Amino acid sequence: MKIVVNARFLTQPITGTQRFAIELSRKLKIYVPNIEFVCPPSVIHSEIAEELEVIKFGVLRQNLLWEQIELPMYLWSHGNPILLNLCNIAPIMYGKNIASILDLSFHLHPEWFSKQFSLLYNTLIPIIAKRAIRIITISEYSRKDIIRYFNIPPEKIDIVHPSISSIFENNKTSKKDITKFGRYILAVSSIDPRKNFLGLIKAFKLANLNDINLVIVGSKNKVFSDEGIAELIKDDPSVFFTGYVSDNDLASLYKNASLFVYPSFFEGFGIPPLEAMASGCPTIVSNTSSLPEVCGDASLYVDPHDITNISETIKKVINDDILRHTLVNRGYNQFKKFSWDGSAKKAAVMLNNLLKSDFS
Repeated sequence: MKIVVNARFLTQPITGTQRFAIELSRKLKIYVPNIEFVCPPSVIHSEIAEELEVIKFGVLRQNLLWEQIELPMYLWSHGNPILLNLCNIAPIMYGKNIASILDLSFHLHPEWFSKQFSLLYNTLIPIIAKRAIRIITISEYSRKDIIRYFNIPPEKIDIVHPSISSIFENNKTSKKDITKFGRYILAVSSIDPRKNFLGLIKAFKLANLNDINLVIVGSKNKVFSDEGIAELIKDDPSVFFTGYVSDNDLASLYKNASLFVYPSFFEGFGIPPLEAMASGCPTIVSNTSSLPEVCGDASLYVDPHDITNISETIKKVINDDILRHTLVNRGYNQFKKFSWDGSAKKAAVMLNNLLKSDFS
């Protein structure tokens, strides 16, 4: 009997969810003997697939159908192993799923998502959660939500924290291509309504900071399809959108920023603040959901619904060198509480115990 990992995440662009799956998979390959990774042929991260020695199979062109039809057929024909799913969705017909449910934003705030996405997740994930032999989530906050809203027994859920890529830790990146931004405040995220970029831009403009710019890393297309944001930044030379950037460029952006701001309405965990801390950048985050759990005393907290509060806190940090230094030092201590190695070891213990149990 062995563990098989559903690696459909290798067919998807990398956001926080895919990064969680990729980094944890790299470590589990070390700590779980005979672990196997499978995915559809349409891989877009070939180097990672090669590193994980992924088995590619299937003919269905739609990857969700591959997951629901071809993947369980493969598993049934290969000894009915335990299947580890790391990106929320799992094959509902299969009986030995470990499901990773990273947060319940789709359930609590369906207005943030497309109707198709919301319908899919709100239909499948409650079923997956009920049928799974175990559930992995990424914070105590998310664990409590899963227990409360899906009525899952607490003992069925394991917390496996995300961490950051080593490229952000003690990085020695230069100011290459960063000087064009001058002195700047940084924001990093996938761009969707819950990340509150509209509120951030309003707060930045209200702060009226001289000679300081705002740099936002995320999809330009999504930004400019939002009429509210597009109108707000029209003809404003102090707001920059970089689009998606490489990890090397992102590390440089963190390292050279004067401040990192993350006014999200909802997070199951929140990796970008830890990346900023590891890079020596002071941080401001929302006082909501899992962020106080993740950031501890290393961030200043704001109400994401209060533009004035965000603006005043930004000015406070920008204008106080002692406070910035304090936040940087606390950040170095805080991000070290989370490691992929430690999380993978915890997950490996759970997986190896399952292999020894009646589920095998």
